[in-house]
Formats: sequence, C-alpha cells, structure tokens
Amino acid sequence: MLCPPRQLIGWNRWTQPQADDSLAWRPGGQSCLLNETIHWPLRLQADPSRVVVRPFHIPIEARSFGMGPSRVRRIADSVLALDDDAAAAELDHVLKDFEARHWQTRGVFMTRYLQIREVLGLDESFISETKRQLIGAYFCHEYSYAAAALMNPSIIAHPDQSGLSEGSTRIVMSLRAVGEGHISSVSFREGILSPGVHFELAPEPPFATAADSATELMDGAIEVHRHHDSTLSGTVLFPITAAQRNGLEDLRLVQFTHDDGSVEWLGTYTAYSGTTIRSELLRTRDFRSFVLAPLGGPAARNKGMALFPRTVNGEYMMIGRQDGENLFLLRSDSIDRWGEGELLLTPKYPWEQVQIGNCGSPIELDEGWLLLTHGVGAMRKYSIGAILLDKDNPARVIGRLAEPLLSAADEDREGYVPNVVYTCGAIRHGDLLFMPYGVADSSVGFAFVPIDALLAAMHSPDEPAHHRRRRPRRVRPA
Repeated sequence: MLCPPRQLIGWNRWTQPQADDSLAWRPGGQSCLLNETIHWPLRLQADPSRVVVRPFHIPIEARSFGMGPSRVRRIADSVLALDDDAAAAELDHVLKDFEARHWQTRGVFMTRYLQIREVLGLDESFISETKRQLIGAYFCHEYSYAAAALMNPSIIAHPDQSGLSEGSTRIVMSLRAVGEGHISSVSFREGILSPGVHFELAPEPPFATAADSATELMDGAIEVHRHHDSTLSGTVLFPITAAQRNGLEDLRLVQFTHDDGSVEWLGTYTAYSGTTIRSELLRTRDFRSFVLAPLGGPAARNKGMALFPRTVNGEYMMIGRQDGENLFLLRSDSIDRWGEGELLLTPKYPWEQVQIGNCGSPIELDEGWLLLTHGVGAMRKYSIGAILLDKDNPARVIGRLAEPLLSAADEDREGYVPNVVYTCGAIRHGDLLFMPYGVADSSVGFAFVPIDALLAAMHSPDEPAHHRRRRPRRVRPA
C-alpha cells in the first residue's frame, strides 16, 4: 500500500543543504511510495536579491491639455542641459549605487539610450558618451524577478553532455519566478545527476541578465537571445508581447526528436496578458536563442498543455485540459496548431475530485508513456499523481495511482499559495524518476522515485485499487 500523503514530505528528517548546493544522500526516516521515494535535502527559495536591470517604461505621448513636451522628452532635455562635469557627477553617483549589483551596467544603459534616441529622434552628434548613458539610466529600473515566489519547475537533459562520467546526466531546469506586480518570468538552473541517488546543482552566477534583442517574426512570434557572455543559469526570459504582459507561466520543457532524427528543445507555457490567457510554444536548439510563438487552434485558449517527446503513429500529440476539469489527448499534423482532442481521464479519487491536469510531458518507458498528473481535492489541496498510457495507443490508460505520489503535509503546507505541490516535468535517470517540484508556490524541492515501484503501485483502470499488483516490475534501461 502507498504511504499516507502526510508522510510524503519529511524535510525535518534530513540534514540541511550545504553552501555549494551539493549533498550526498543519507538515510533518515520513513520515505513514501512503497518506502522507496527519496527526498533530496535541497530547497530553492524565492530570493529578492536576484535582480536584473529592466526598461522603465514612461508614456511617450505629449502631455495632455497642451502643457508642453512629454515626460520622456523633458527628462532627456534635462540631461542634455547639464554641463559635462554635472553629467559626469550624476552618472558616477548612479554607477556607485548600482554597478556592483549588475553585469555590464553601462552597456545596458547604452542599449536603453538607443531606444530612447529612436523614439525622440535625438541628434547624437553633440551628445557625449556620459550623457547617453545617463539618459539610458533614467529609463531603466532594478527588478527583483524572484522576490515573491519560485515554483513549478520542469527539467530536461542539457544539450551539452560532454565531459561527464558514465551514468551521469547534465540537466537544465526551468523555474517560474514571480516578482513585483506578480509578473512571472522564466529562469534556469543547470546541474548534474550522477549515478544512483546524487544531484549537484551548479552555483548561480553573481549577476542575472535578461534575454534581449527581441526580433519580431511571422504570426506574432518573437525571437530573443541570451547574451553571448551570460550563462544559462544567469539568464531570465521576461514577457515581451502584449499577450504576455503579465507573465510567462509554467513552462513545460521537453526534448523533442523530430521524425528526421533532429532534436529540438520545446516548451509549452501560458501567456497571461492580465485579462486573458493563451498557450504558446518556446523553441530552441541551443538555449542561446529562443523563439516564443503563439499556438493556433481551439485548444490554444487553454493552459497546461504538455507535448509528447516525439510523434506517435505519425501524429504530434499533446496532453491538455480543455474544460478546466479533465485530461484530454490532442492530436495534430502540425506542431503549432491544436484542436479540442478526446477525453482521456476524469477525476476518480477524493484527492483529485475537484479537477485534474498534467504535470509535464509524458516520459517514454518500455511499459508505456508515464504521465505525471496533479489533482485538486478538498480545501483546494494539490497533490501529484501518475498514470501510464499505452505506448502505441496513448488514448488508452493502462495504469493509475489510487493515492498521491506526493502531497503537501505538515510544515511544507505553508507558503505563497498553501497546500500545493506541483511540477511541470520530471526526467528519467536510469531506473529512477528525478522530479523537481514546487511547494506552496514558494520554493522548489527534489525527489527520486524508483520507476519499478511506481509502476507496481499502479492498478488497471478496470481493476479495484486494492487489487493492484504489488510485485515491482523491473524497467529495462532505455
């Protein structure tokens, strides 16, 4: 029998993480899922000290009622009116305040100046370098992108697997970071999974930078670029378009293998404008340039879509929740356009009675497609579950957990949104499932789950839960 949900999170049984974010696992109290789930003793927290320089947007329009130039023009003119010594003193004051907190601060100011120059049509032939930087500084601000919350991670194998020992995997993890104004952005962390139960998270660089140089593409898509000197762990993707204005939410990354054998890293996410939502698709082949494009079709009006890592029977497939309550299987002959799909799974157990959804892209096993789910029960308590889909016919559910794999309990219920555990994706690591997950929309924890024990705990949808088989099935390495 599965362990009761209140035993699933027991952080007080583990030693605290060390400064280098790396720990060797040591046995402690009772674990979960057939007493075999291992909680990794590391917790990532929201961090107000992680800041980036962002554009400070002031309306460009002229003042109303004929009261003179716009505020933007007035600010620029006031800088241009300074003598060189006064301008240098003011810029020096700004740099003393902020340069040590940011990477290439002067370059960011210059980039912002160039934008203002274009808007105002400034003749820069008589504008000194100092005044250009000072104008740029007036139209920037410091933004703490993860001050309010850090949550809902997803994980994939890193494009660079060089220099690793046998059995190790370098990973990329995406995180939903929430800052001032409840604006959601995407941050990244890199790390290494070593053979067995060991995870080492690479340290964050001292400075974070926003991906920029946005280029408009066709059909509402944009392309942004990571700075050539910035690491992925120091890069943040911010909302850019009007449809994204209030957030890029819950990125579900997947390593996608096309029919021709080429590999691309894709991720569905929810674009939130402040009033409406839609699903969009991130695409990258190197994690240096990223295309952010809206999805088309009726399904795109919903959130929480998760792409299969390859085509199945010649079709692209996606898991969605078209009615906000049940899981649906979507099929398409185009990766960027999706119809309504067919009903796949409905709530059945008390812990998921309010609604169910996916927790990331399906993971391919010999036995079938392993799909992590989330369920919402009484008091809007979120738990993580799992189902198994037929490998050749994913519309057929062949296994399902009757009890949650993970559920909030004890001190781990408290946070920005209490009583929530949630993930946007896990990764297979040998015979283990490695799953980062959000806790109360406030922090991120990590767990290893033996795949054979997980499958053994499932029962057939047509079989009463108490009749499920208990003997673990071995999973052959992929």
